[in-house]
Amino acid sequence: QRRVHGESREKDKGHIAMGIDIKAGGRKIASNNRTSPKSENPYIRLLVKLYRFLSRRTESGFNAVVLKRLFMSRVNRAPMSVSRLVSYTKGKENKIAVIVGTITDDARVQEMPKLTVCALRVTEGARARILKAGGEILTFDQLALRAPTGANTVLLRGPKNAREAVSHFGKAPGTPGSSAKPYVRAKGRKFEKARGKRSSRGFRV
Repeated sequence: QRRVHGESREKDKGHIAMGIDIKAGGRKIASNNRTSPKSENPYIRLLVKLYRFLSRRTESGFNAVVLKRLFMSRVNRAPMSVSRLVSYTKGKENKIAVIVGTITDDARVQEMPKLTVCALRVTEGARARILKAGGEILTFDQLALRAPTGANTVLLRGPKNAREAVSHFGKAPGTPGSSAKPYVRAKGRKFEKARGKRSSRGFRV
C-alpha cells in the first residue's frame, strides 16, 4: 500500500504490479560449469556418451571425474611428462595410470619401468618409451571394458599452472607482496634493472 497525505490508498483491482528491477548483467540462474565439451572432435564426443552412461549407471566417482575432465578446455587438461608419470606411479606399477590429457616424452628419464597407461593422447616419443619398456597403452573405451568402475587405477593429471603465462598472473610486478613476473621486452642491463637507483632507469633517489 502507498501512503498519500497520511491516508492509505488501496491498489486498483485492474492495476498491474511492476516487475522487479534486475541489476545489470541479469539474474544468475545457471552455473558456469560445463555440461558438454566445446570440442567438435567426434572421438571426444563418443567418449562423453560412454562415460555419461557409466557415471549414471555405476556408483563409481571415478567415472564422474573422468566425464567432468572430458568436458574441460585444453588449458585445464594439462599434459604430463613420462618423468612425472614414473614419479607418481612409484610403488603402483601394477595399477593402470589414467590421464585425461596428453602424455609427453622426457629425455631426462634414463630407466623406464613397465607401466600400463590410459590417456587421450600419447606423443610419438613417449609411446615408443612406454612400449619399449614392455608397457601397455590403452584408450578410454578399452579402459571402460577393463575397469568399468575405475578399480585398480590411479587417476592423475598434469600441472595446470606450469604454463609460462601463469607466472605473470597476480598482483602487479614490483608491488609489495607480489611475485608476478613482469612483461619485459628483453632481459638486459637497460630493461627494468635498478629502477629508482639510476637516472636513466626511470628515476634516481
